[in-house]
Amino acid sequence: MELTQKQTYTQAPGFFKRLSLLDWAFGALLLAGSLFGLNRYGAYMDIYEKAILLASAPTFAWLGWHWKPVRWLMPAMAVLALFAISQYGASLDAANSKFFLKYMLSSQSAILWMGTFFVLSTLFYWIGLLARSDFGSSVGSVLCWAGVVLGFTGLLVRWYESYLIGADVGHIPVSNLYEVFILFSLITAMFYLYYEQSYATRQLGAFVMLVISAAVVFLLWYTVTRDAADIQPLVPALQSWWMKIHVPANFIGYGTFSLSAMVAAAYLLKSSGHLADRLPSLEVLDDVMYKAISVGFAFFTVATILGALWAAEAWGGYWSWDPKETWALIVWLNYAAWLHMRLMTGLRGRVAAWWALVGLLVTTFAFLGVNMFLSGLHSYGKL
Repeated sequence: MELTQKQTYTQAPGFFKRLSLLDWAFGALLLAGSLFGLNRYGAYMDIYEKAILLASAPTFAWLGWHWKPVRWLMPAMAVLALFAISQYGASLDAANSKFFLKYMLSSQSAILWMGTFFVLSTLFYWIGLLARSDFGSSVGSVLCWAGVVLGFTGLLVRWYESYLIGADVGHIPVSNLYEVFILFSLITAMFYLYYEQSYATRQLGAFVMLVISAAVVFLLWYTVTRDAADIQPLVPALQSWWMKIHVPANFIGYGTFSLSAMVAAAYLLKSSGHLADRLPSLEVLDDVMYKAISVGFAFFTVATILGALWAAEAWGGYWSWDPKETWALIVWLNYAAWLHMRLMTGLRGRVAAWWALVGLLVTTFAFLGVNMFLSGLHSYGKL
């Protein structure tokens, strides 16, 4: 038996040997795109931005090799965004005069489509869950993917639109509540779709998409009442390359923490006998919850460290007990304690689920409540 296991292990092909020609083509395409961007726009970048650009090729290649949908998702976003950019010329006026821009691919149109697809996805996931309909859940999954494609396309086009306004205005679209709510929705959806494929279950979509639809409703209200979709110049504190890495890392944390809370809600329902025959096993729900919190905690830790470095550059100190910083620390401590109890005492079951669900309240206040009720150095994000 030991010999057989050893032979199986030694004969198993290495990771790189398992890659197909399509995998290598995807990696080569990403590398070519990075080098093209460096050659064409390198003069406008500092050394950190060049490093980020070059590191993106192996990073996304690795992601695409491990999760195959990325291989078509990134080219689809690139084709749609480049087509939209080609329609603009040198003026934003084209967004109101050209058909594809006005009704589909300008940043505002694409983001509205994203919201529409996410809300419809939520509806079909619930139809699939309640009616035990594989078709309804499948439609929900397709609509979720469509929302991801249009959402990322909208952000890419918005990035270009900011430069059309002026070189001094142009910036990566992660600078205000409008933009980060879009980012939050997309990150949460992407992580859900990954777990959906990994665990071969679509029943959790009905729960996870609820928090994404709530973000979409807030985004719509915020856009209508505050003209939030207007592109504004960055305040001085945000004119830093740190923003490009701190904010996405932060919202991977927020997105996965929110996902874990919705999975926790499904766990509590199943453990109390509701929808018990329609949801995945408690073991699967527990595992998804644990992995989501683990990923979120890792990225949130990195984001907190990056934020401290950014604060030292912008404000002269690594930590100032600003309300946003304080609540970020509370979020970090909450999930650090959850993981500690999980690893040290084997925390599981309804207690762990309730803790993860309450964690959503803490996370929501750190994400949104601080901007609504408190002021401080992060006041550029107020409602």
